[in-house]
Amino acid sequence: MTLLRRSLKDVAVPIADQPKNSEWQLPEDTLIAQLPPLLELKDIYTVDHTNNVVGIVKKQVLANVLLEELKRTNAFLQTMMEAMDDAVTMVDEEQRIIQINAKSEQLYALASHAIAGKPLRHYFDEEALVLWSVMKDKQPVVHQYNQPKPGLHVIVNTVPVFEGEACVGGISIERDITDVVRLNEELSSKTASLHHLNTTSEDEPFQKIIGRSEPIRRAIHLAAKVAKTTANVLITGESGVGKELFAEGIHQASDRAEKPFIAINCGAIPAALFESELFGYVQGAFTGAAKGGKKGKLDAAKGGTLFLDEVGEMPAELQVKLLRVLEERAYYRVGGHEAIPLDVRIVAATNRDLEKMVAEGRFREDFYYRLHVISISIPPLRERMEDLPELVQSFLQEFAQRYEKPVPKLDPEVLYALRTQKWEGNIRQLRNLIERIVILNGDHEGSVHWYHLPESYQQKLKHMPLASKDKPKKDERMEIINALEKTYGNKSAAAKLLGISRATLYNKLKHYKL
Repeated sequence: MTLLRRSLKDVAVPIADQPKNSEWQLPEDTLIAQLPPLLELKDIYTVDHTNNVVGIVKKQVLANVLLEELKRTNAFLQTMMEAMDDAVTMVDEEQRIIQINAKSEQLYALASHAIAGKPLRHYFDEEALVLWSVMKDKQPVVHQYNQPKPGLHVIVNTVPVFEGEACVGGISIERDITDVVRLNEELSSKTASLHHLNTTSEDEPFQKIIGRSEPIRRAIHLAAKVAKTTANVLITGESGVGKELFAEGIHQASDRAEKPFIAINCGAIPAALFESELFGYVQGAFTGAAKGGKKGKLDAAKGGTLFLDEVGEMPAELQVKLLRVLEERAYYRVGGHEAIPLDVRIVAATNRDLEKMVAEGRFREDFYYRLHVISISIPPLRERMEDLPELVQSFLQEFAQRYEKPVPKLDPEVLYALRTQKWEGNIRQLRNLIERIVILNGDHEGSVHWYHLPESYQQKLKHMPLASKDKPKKDERMEIINALEKTYGNKSAAAKLLGISRATLYNKLKHYKL
């Protein structure tokens, strides 16, 4: 027992301390009466390195110690059970319920004290529970999607419990994903249009930003609040979170909505060309300059908004010049001497830590504070996963219309698989993945399963079961062949890789004549 605090040595009494011809005295709070079977225990003697008897552990003391340690271990177990946010069910070797935790009581509307000791079949159909097959096949099932009752969707981890080689029970841990599946189904039943995705209006300037989670709603609320002002705005967030959509929304919600919105990527323009791109140049300003000169981005954005994307990549010398422009509210074209009034609102964005760059001398402090009048932080996708189903469905609708294909139906296991990703590339990464799914899997009416995802996603989901009830036979046969190849013919390892029992694998091998 891992949780035992005391060894036999701790409770052994030295032989020299035993009064001759005296009876062993138990403490007043002895619990020996609670363990009748232990009364058959015999005294245990301890020996030293020379094999001489040096101490004795009386059977009554041993019984007390074992009971105390059993109670302590049970206290840890009960606390762990109630602390888990997943539903836990424990059964014995006869599939009688030993215990369920509070989450399981809530999920299945059962009371632990009322069902303890009763057969599992009294409360669940055999085909509805993964635990049945686990107890039968003595093989664990990891990260498997299941629907134990109508309207209830879970991800299951179920393992048999062994005492030596004998299976003495099983434990099932189930995570409720019903809300995720229901939201996905609701969104699948609705028709989205490209107008909703690709247009804006004065009444809905932030409608391109998909999501209803609290983090994204807070960011939209702040953006809408500052849009009506003339203050410069700095939008921060990881790459791919949709910073430009927020910049466009701020422009559309401002009094400058009828004027141009001009974006410039500070990280994509060579430093030598940046000044002329931003300010423009006059004729003859440099060798190769266009006849008549050229207007810059500030000219193009006159009366509207200039969006400086990846502002952290702006060359230091240009930071100085742009700072002067913001302070004097006027600028000069390259090679020119005429001051041009600045009538542009600046919205900047970065995925860099500008404060750290300022501290390291890699970004000008005065320019940073000039941009940082209002700061809006956009949450990464992993912090707003409740928006994932809506994002997925919107992208499915968008690309299905673009490529004139039917909208693919995603199996619930796919949505769960997507939720397990870290999404380092955020919304952009998700959008690219959905575009790929529509292009490659949008020609058939069947559901898209997790094994239709790119190989890089499958590698991250190696614990997901490769077998699915409605999986095409051809695909399933190839998956079995691939699993056997990867495990060099080891059927036990192949079954584990496939997420099925060894007995099930043998049946499938026979079915497919492999």
